[in-house]
Amino acid sequence: MPQQYMGLPYYQYYTPPESNGQLQGQDMHPSQLQHQHQHQHQHQHPHQHPQLFQNPHGVTQYDQFVGQHEDVGGFSGEREQLPSAAGQFNNGGDLYGVEENKYYDDSDLPGIRPPNHHQLSADATLNRQMQELNLGNFHQSSDTSFRPSPFSNPNTLELPHTPSGDILIGGSAQPSMIPASPGGGSSMPAQVAPSRTVYLGNIPSDIEPNELLDYVRSGILENVKILPSKNCAFISFIDAQSALLFHSDCILKKLHIKGNDIRIGWGKNAPILPAVMEAIQRDGATRNVYLGNLNNPVTGEMITEEELREDLSAFGVIDCIKIIPEKGIAFIHFLSILSAIKCVANLPLKEKYLDKKCFYGKDRCAFITKTQQHNAAQYLGLAPGMEHVVTAADREFISSALVQQSAAAAQIATQAGGANNLGNRTVYLGNLHQDSTVEEICNVVRGGLLQSIRFLSERHVCFITFIDPIAAAQFFAMCQLHGLTIHNRRIKVGWGKHSGPLSNALSLAVSNGALRNIYIGNITDFEYYNAKKLRKDFSKFGDIEQINYLEEKNCAFINFVNIANAIKAIDGIKSFDDYKKLKINFGKDRCGNLPRQFQNQQQVNSNLNLPQFASSMTQPSDDSSYSETEFVDETTREASQ
Repeated sequence: MPQQYMGLPYYQYYTPPESNGQLQGQDMHPSQLQHQHQHQHQHQHPHQHPQLFQNPHGVTQYDQFVGQHEDVGGFSGEREQLPSAAGQFNNGGDLYGVEENKYYDDSDLPGIRPPNHHQLSADATLNRQMQELNLGNFHQSSDTSFRPSPFSNPNTLELPHTPSGDILIGGSAQPSMIPASPGGGSSMPAQVAPSRTVYLGNIPSDIEPNELLDYVRSGILENVKILPSKNCAFISFIDAQSALLFHSDCILKKLHIKGNDIRIGWGKNAPILPAVMEAIQRDGATRNVYLGNLNNPVTGEMITEEELREDLSAFGVIDCIKIIPEKGIAFIHFLSILSAIKCVANLPLKEKYLDKKCFYGKDRCAFITKTQQHNAAQYLGLAPGMEHVVTAADREFISSALVQQSAAAAQIATQAGGANNLGNRTVYLGNLHQDSTVEEICNVVRGGLLQSIRFLSERHVCFITFIDPIAAAQFFAMCQLHGLTIHNRRIKVGWGKHSGPLSNALSLAVSNGALRNIYIGNITDFEYYNAKKLRKDFSKFGDIEQINYLEEKNCAFINFVNIANAIKAIDGIKSFDDYKKLKINFGKDRCGNLPRQFQNQQQVNSNLNLPQFASSMTQPSDDSSYSETEFVDETTREASQ
């Protein structure tokens, strides 16, 4: 790897091989690389009828149509779904997804509509059989229009479409890369994704590819297809585990784009093209193309984005282009790995790019955020401060940990506050002592990074909003099991008003290291920079929870009650003359540390098992969820500051 490419935080650079020979399959026409799969309408084959059979649990399912599916590239056709899908076939268009056990078709994409009589009958039959097995309902609610998420019922596992059946009730799943619990204790069954393609519905028709993919942070993408006329998109990952992580993350955090609530579902499961798979395994191919030596050796001029877009658009639709002029390099993300393969194979043959370096870079959607690092580190039992270790770990290993956390957090949140509580990040603390302070409250909050603390001393209540809903569910579950005490008084713990998803701007800031704690270094005169001065100067940006000094380290820490105020302080305090010579940056939120009773590794592995929390937790009372309707909405308040 060239020295000038080392140490860059966001992309991974690769040096191209000496040979610029074309990759296998590059001379093939794109039509030869695409698998054609046509599905005939039922009425075109009146003599053929779906074969009914009983699975081991007595659920009637539709078998494949005899002779209607052909073996295409090792893919032996599509299994018809439950009776709700009977009679709903496409007319030969390409299949992209599935909604409510019905395949999406780009020629006639179904919208959200009430189920028909047959669908209601089939769903009622399945619900009755599942209730007899004590497995709950197949649908989360009567108005659910999509196939249920695997996280709505951990005992209902949906597998990819195979000749062996579509739905396994209480069946075993494929083993995960890691045990469901780091300690090997009792846990939720490993989740299996029914597909590596995730469907996104109700997306804005004017959304650009780069805007949509800014929300994807769970794995390497194989292909992205956006259908503006249908207001939907299909995002295919190279592995099902990354798709499952993205799917669960969207459901838990309630994906919201440009004012639209995004519908989440599963797309059709299809194999990766052999040529693409070979390039991935041999060269580490991604949809990101790295170009080097872009500076003109004579004039020193850098190639422009417009030139790159014009030259490279011939290989496929471009997601985004990032140019780093000082290094003479650029990164071009396509919407598919196949387009990147064509580019890497053919671009160096053009005269303009004969002396340029061309190979694959790291997919920006595989970037592990700070929050994901923190969550995975806690799940894996890593000590505080060791979160960076997860970035070097196997991607599927980390995805498995995060999926387990998401599933358990969803179960905890819905058990306590119903389906509408899914993705809530705000926890209510009541029955606080009249002498309680914000600092004392933060001293007992552990397990997750905080966005804000709203303490209403006159009402003896406090609302804690976490950055991540998983952390909120962890804290809630821990309080239900072990209780929470401040000033020798048992604190009442419940759910606050639904926080909604974290704003995209704040999420980006957190990914770049923003926290509510500010570090001030290089302090030599502590008499001048005393607590009174620091509080006076920094209070201009918002309320302060705590100020700490470490004189032996020549530094101080200021904790705000809101992360938005800390971000403003970082930008504003540097303009003060007294602070221009000091080192100022974000510190570490102590609330993100593990609870004291779980500091021992063995206790972490055995006790911090979220599925166990959810199953053994006592049923909260009717008043365990509290509203903040009388207060100004926090998001609006932050935006106005």
